Amino acid sequence: MSILRSLLMLMVVVAMAGVGALFALQNEAAVPLDMLVYTFAPRSIALWVLAAFALGGGAGLLMASFLVLRLRTRLRLLRRQLHKAQGEAERLRSKDIVVGD
Repeated sequence: MSILRSLLMLMVVVAMAGVGALFALQNEAAVPLDMLVYTFAPRSIALWVLAAFALGGGAGLLMASFLVLRLRTRLRLLRRQLHKAQGEAERLRSKDIVVGD
């Protein structure tokens, strides 16, 4: 199963690289990028678009990593609480219960 997943991931990466290369070959027009404060030198429009996709993907991964970190911290806290509650439940089960008047 692991080999199949790796092979599928490799195929997706190769396909994405191929699409990126085709896009770059078809869009050779040089376009300057104006960022209000600074204007970048004219480069291929494919470069600007692919750079924007890469930056967006990187930003998405960064935000997702913060979310995963927060969720792992919460999971650790909940596991600690569960372990404590299970210990208390076991302690209460082991006590002798006196039913009396």
